[in-house]
Amino acid sequence: MPTPSVPGSDEKFHRPSMRWWLGFMDQLDRLGYVAAGFSLLALCVIIFVHAWYIFLARPVQLALLPAALKLLNDLLLVIILLELFRTVVRFLQTEVLELEPYLSVGIIACTRRLLTASAELSYQLELVAKETRHELFQQYLMDVGLNVIVIIILIAGLYLLRSRPSTERPAVS
Repeated sequence: MPTPSVPGSDEKFHRPSMRWWLGFMDQLDRLGYVAAGFSLLALCVIIFVHAWYIFLARPVQLALLPAALKLLNDLLLVIILLELFRTVVRFLQTEVLELEPYLSVGIIACTRRLLTASAELSYQLELVAKETRHELFQQYLMDVGLNVIVIIILIAGLYLLRSRPSTERPAVS
């Protein structure tokens, strides 16, 4: 005697047509990841080449330090995009989405923000009146403080994640 079917059971997923559609959707999902991966890689190349072009083509009368900070900012963006690209590749290989690369990207992004905030402050201090410099500096300190706190939290999370045995590492499938 067959067991009665419970509404919402997995019976509908065992039909051949449903399996075909699920397989098709899975292939579309993988294709989306491949397209996103190639897009990230293309953006990396474009940003990298453009950053170096702007740095090397700058007029001699422009200061070297701001140009170098801009180049560093762009190169850190390239590193962030490459880390995301590597995450996409790793997902396509293992079908497991790991947390560690996102923590690393967060750390790099906050570090990038710290560098750009200091460059912005030095530029803005030259442009504003003396009365508003204190307020601008206070905003800078708040921004830097918040980014440092986020970096510390992300590093602690990365440390905790790496200190776990490899079999217990959380991954989203």
